[in-house]
Amino acid sequence: MKKDIHPENYRPVVFKDMSNGDMFLTRSTCKTTETVEFEGETYPVVKIEISSTSHPFYTGKSKLVDTAGRVDKFMSRYAKSRK
Repeated sequence: MKKDIHPENYRPVVFKDMSNGDMFLTRSTCKTTETVEFEGETYPVVKIEISSTSHPFYTGKSKLVDTAGRVDKFMSRYAKSRK
């Protein structure tokens, strides 16, 4: 592998799915100030709303968890236009 091609802040980071609490460790340059204990080590954490463990396409469930109400807003507008 070529030397000096990654940024200096390329480090292990935990991504936490806020809809179901699942966490996974990968390397990233995301800026974050929070940390979390994961598998006995402390890592920076990036909170995400949806991941492959909660997305309907990957889980096979048709329900989408929507914290901002965007799906409900769309469905209400769609219902008005169908009348």
